[in-house]
Amino acid sequence: MKVGFTYDLRKAYAEMGLSEEETAEFDSEDTVSAIEEALKDLGHEVVRTGNIYELTKRLAHGESWDMVFNISEGLYGPARESQVPALLDAYRIPYTFSDSLTLALCLDKSVTKKLVLHSRVPTPEFVVIRNLHDMRYEKRLQSNIYPLFVKPVSEGTSKGINQDSVVWDFDDLKKQCKKLFSRFDQPVLAEKYLSGREFTAGIIGTGKHAECIGVMQIKLGNGAERDSYSYLNKEFYEQRVIYSLVVDKGVAREAADIALRAYRALGCRDAGRVDLKADEEGNLFFLEINPLPGLHPVRSDLSILCGKAGISYRELISRIMNSAMLRSSRALHPLHA
Repeated sequence: MKVGFTYDLRKAYAEMGLSEEETAEFDSEDTVSAIEEALKDLGHEVVRTGNIYELTKRLAHGESWDMVFNISEGLYGPARESQVPALLDAYRIPYTFSDSLTLALCLDKSVTKKLVLHSRVPTPEFVVIRNLHDMRYEKRLQSNIYPLFVKPVSEGTSKGINQDSVVWDFDDLKKQCKKLFSRFDQPVLAEKYLSGREFTAGIIGTGKHAECIGVMQIKLGNGAERDSYSYLNKEFYEQRVIYSLVVDKGVAREAADIALRAYRALGCRDAGRVDLKADEEGNLFFLEINPLPGLHPVRSDLSILCGKAGISYRELISRIMNSAMLRSSRALHPLHA
């Protein structure tokens, strides 16, 4: 199969003058090379297609592929992750991972939480703060809802999350929101802070074929920023974070159930990662979902989880491709689905 490969190379955007934080979600050459090697090892012809700018040029010149392996995050706008899938849809070229609608919905954490709540998936109480002026009119922010966990509404890779993300009163909240508004120029999500264990669940497949391949606990070690799986804790994970596969069958089963219900409710496809956390009594809650999970062969949470679950990197890429090909086949031959 001839496979196009779309991605955003971090180095290329850094050379354009973007900061380290602005390019945090983009991929390294290590990730791009690892995926390319795995696809070739699976027997595919791989064409590095690059970012949306390069993709647009290639499509305009009539180039096409049987399938596109898409990990492009996009750069601008609240639906930036949707741009490459939407373009591929316009040219009727199938691709891996979720469609443009799901990617747009899941990038906005407040919309995601509203949709999973509708599907009766437990998630912490939350408030969307759009500007400092309106904060005084939100009655819940004047109540006993604290402590709150505060983060940008549409960022990934824990951007904007640090040891100041847990706020304990209205003044503390206002101070942190002011910082985030200035840095990210977008609304802020403030949700009830949960003090229990933190987990991430890996999922492969689509719809009824989706399965949870494992649940991993994320525990902060000595020297880590307190209270959150922050940007810096992720960046220096080897020294700051302890990862372990959950062996308690009850906890793993409950986490997998919540993760799969959220994944299916949001229409995610092929693979994804769901973050969960427990309150002080051990009750599990959905935090957020990544329908376009990082795929660095060593550093990314899904790859770490797969390694602990006995799934090789090649097998992970193979199962993602198999899911996408199965979907495409059903779309072409719906009577045989």
